[in-house]
This record gives sequence, structure tokens and C-alpha cells, in this order.
Amino acid sequence: MSIPNKWYLRQVADSSSRACFICYKPTASVLTTPENKDFFYICKGHLTDRAFCSPLVDEEAEKKAAQAAKEKEIEKVKKEYEEKQRKKEERKKQKKKKSDADVDDKGKKDKSSKDSSSEDDEKSTTTMKGGHQDKPTGIEEKAQPRIFTLQKSFYQMRLDRIRNAEITRRNRERLKSPTAFPSVPRDAL
Repeated sequence: MSIPNKWYLRQVADSSSRACFICYKPTASVLTTPENKDFFYICKGHLTDRAFCSPLVDEEAEKKAAQAAKEKEIEKVKKEYEEKQRKKEERKKQKKKKSDADVDDKGKKDKSSKDSSSEDDEKSTTTMKGGHQDKPTGIEEKAQPRIFTLQKSFYQMRLDRIRNAEITRRNRERLKSPTAFPSVPRDAL
């Protein structure tokens, strides 16, 4: 009975945590085989140890995720650029309106232009600050791998454990069956 050297990382509830296979500290991380034939609890620190296991990386999925992230970033930059251009056009229109109104009302110009220009400057700086703050939060953290392969010695230990459990089960069944022992002699001596 052989199991593939492919282990899936699963999380259990903290109340169901058990001792780590290596260091015996309580952990809620479990490595299981695809058919759930074998499982063991393991600390997350051991998952990063190359001497214990190595992650299986799906290169196609990783490329697709990177491409999607690039496209998302491009769209974000395009939207920011279009918004800045739109605001710039609005400012030009407002300046034209103000210059037309200034020609008509030179006396009212001094007070209103100073107030409106200071308000426009405040609005533009607050929107610019908000736009720059969004960039660092948009960066996604790399997800932890979920599929691992054990190193040769640890994998062999798991196979030996399964094989020994199977042998023990067979021996227990043999001892329970009445045909396992010889019968009592019936002839007199």
C-alpha cells in the first residue's frame, strides 16, 4: 500500500489542536494525503524548513495570478490618470468662467477669487493625498503554499508507519481466528 508524496495543508479549530509531529508543540495545521489515508499535525515553522518539506508550486496558476495583478494595476493607473485629466479640464473651465466674470465685475473679483482658489487648492491636495495612500494597500501579499512534498526520509517514515499499522492489524485478525492455532491432540499417548 503506497501513498503519493503529495500533502495538502489544512487548518483545524484551535480547540482541536494536537502535538506537532516534529517538536510536540500544539498546532492547528495538518498535512493530509489527497485520499485522507494519512495525516499528521505540523507547525507552520516546519513547513518553511527545506529539510522537512518543499512546496509544490503550480506555475500556470502563478503566472495567471501575476498577469491579473498587472492588469489590475494598469487599470488603476489609467483611472487615476483619467481622473486627474478630468479635474485639470474642470479647473481650466472654472478659470475661463472666472476670467469672463472678472472682466464684468472687477470689484467683486478680489474677494471671491482668493476664497475659491484656496478652496480648490485644498480639495486638490486632499484628493492627491488619498490617491497616493491607496497604492501601498493595493499590493497583495504572497499566499502561503497549500500543497507540499515531504523529503525522502520523512516520507519513508510515514510509509513505514502505515506498513507497520497494516501488519499489526493483520496479526490481530490472525490471533482472533480459531484456525490460527493448532488443534489439541485427540490420540492417547
